[in-house]
Amino acid sequence: MYHLVRGFHEYLTRKDEFSIVIIGLDNAGKTTFLERVKSLYNDVPGLSAERIGPTVGQNIGQISLPSTTLRFFDLGGQSTIRAIWEKYYDECHAVVFVLDGADQARLAEGWAVFDSVITSPRLLNLPLLLIVNKQDSPSALSVAEVRESFEAFQRAALADAAGQGQGQGQGQGQGREAQGEDAGKAARGEDELAKAERVATLDVLGMSALTGDGVKEAIDWLYSRVQTARKIER
Repeated sequence: MYHLVRGFHEYLTRKDEFSIVIIGLDNAGKTTFLERVKSLYNDVPGLSAERIGPTVGQNIGQISLPSTTLRFFDLGGQSTIRAIWEKYYDECHAVVFVLDGADQARLAEGWAVFDSVITSPRLLNLPLLLIVNKQDSPSALSVAEVRESFEAFQRAALADAAGQGQGQGQGQGQGREAQGEDAGKAARGEDELAKAERVATLDVLGMSALTGDGVKEAIDWLYSRVQTARKIER
């Protein structure tokens, strides 16, 4: 009888677990965001900002919400270790990309990396949140300015791709080579369409991980999206 009651209690109190990957360039504030989340939602506070150093590998954190446990994997953003990100994609339920809104000198680099994330087939159906961090800085870009900047980056990238395609097409023969080229163009067109849909539905939130402004909104977004995705899967 005891085991029956205990099993029933565990069934009623069990929580769904979801894994969240936090990525972005180094020094974007990913770990500060994670530690702020831990401070807001756990009894034991996270590290203060002055004690946080560059992430080499990963940092792990976890919070408990109604009926749900969110487990976070904060991954290093240095160019030499970004290759590890893809190893986490298959097991995660949502992705947070943190952008340093105050570091405009690295904005182009950030967009190039972000572009590779949103075009990854393994993340196509996962909730993806773009966070514009460091809104406490007077030089930080607003959410609207960040959207405009990314749209400009995309337009430039499409123009470059179109120019390269025209150059490669000159002087090519007919027959099978032409058919292969047409098939390649069709595939690229489908990829661009999927990417355009992804960008059109992308949510962008402003945040200051340092002050905590916008952190709860980000967690509310993640909680809602992973719950919705789980219901769709079922």
